[in-house]
Amino acid sequence: QVQLVESGGGLVQAGGSLRLSCVASGSIFMINAMGWYRQRLGKQRELVANRIRDGSITYADSVKGRFTISADNANNTVWLQMNSLKPEDTAVYYCVIEAKQLGLFDWDDYWGQGTQVTVSS
Repeated sequence: QVQLVESGGGLVQAGGSLRLSCVASGSIFMINAMGWYRQRLGKQRELVANRIRDGSITYADSVKGRFTISADNANNTVWLQMNSLKPEDTAVYYCVIEAKQLGLFDWDDYWGQGTQVTVSS
C-alpha cells in the first residue's frame, strides 16, 4: 500500500502565500514523478505543477511565476510554494505520485486526500 498525507492548506487573503506539503509512505520501490493537481467546485481536476525524476518541471500557465514545486525524492516528499494567491486559486489541492510498488510490475498513480485552499478577495 502507498499512502500520501497532505498538509498546509487554509484560508488566506488575496496576495498572500501558502506552502503545501505531501509525504508518501508505504511499499514504494521507485518514484517517477511527483506533482500537484487542484479541483475547483464544479470543475474537473487540473494540473498545477509536476516534477519528474530527472528534474524537469511543468506548470500550468495560470500559476507560472507564482507557484514553485520542489521535492526530496529520497524522502518521498513534495512541496508547493504558492505566492501572490488569487481568489481563482481557491480549490482542493491534491498531491500525486507516479510510483512502482515493491513486487509489482507496472507504474501507477497514487493520490493524497486533498487539502482545501481558500483565497478571499
